[in-house]
Amino acid sequence: MSETLFARASGLTLGYGHQVALAASDFTIPHQAVTAIIGPNGSGKSTLLNALAGIIKPLSGELSVLDGPPGRRGTTSYVMQSLTFPAGTPITVREAVAMGLYPSLGWFRRPSARDRKRVAWAMDRVRVTDLAKRHLDELSGGQRQRVYVAQGITQEHQVLLLDEPLTGLDLVSMRTIDEIIHSEREHGHGVVLTTHDLDEARAADWVLLTSGRVLAAGPLRRC
Repeated sequence: MSETLFARASGLTLGYGHQVALAASDFTIPHQAVTAIIGPNGSGKSTLLNALAGIIKPLSGELSVLDGPPGRRGTTSYVMQSLTFPAGTPITVREAVAMGLYPSLGWFRRPSARDRKRVAWAMDRVRVTDLAKRHLDELSGGQRQRVYVAQGITQEHQVLLLDEPLTGLDLVSMRTIDEIIHSEREHGHGVVLTTHDLDEARAADWVLLTSGRVLAAGPLRRC
């Protein structure tokens, strides 16, 4: 496991408005490792992931991501638990995966041959190439989740953030996404995922235990 840090927090307090979701916490997260944030529903897991992605700012305390502020382009790619498109939206699998290029391309620059190759590579990794021309609303929940993960790995990133990535999926989708999670290190990347499943946490290199704050951080045997 890499000794380089992905994130460091000191006195980090997170919330929405005046409502605290994660009380003051100190922790570190290594880079080029699989980190599981584990805790029951409402324990602050997704809120912490939102902060690592730069979607929300701390109420107090400090949070650095790769030695800088969260949310910088090229640092993280965030696959949320519930991504929805309006029913009947004519978005194909290939188009949805290609949306991962938008942060670097912008909305109007045409993708290059290299960009299209990256989209094809991502679809192949999550085994949705044969679904490329199908619309998202024609897919099962597991197939859609694989498409969203493909979109995530298409986006330029150093760490992939996944919110409950294996919850409620069919066996093929679970195995496929699990392979992605544990192969990101081969590409020099890290993964941070949320879960309430102890078995998922056992497979991680590093664990953050949450219950309204970060109670412990480290290898599972130390948490």
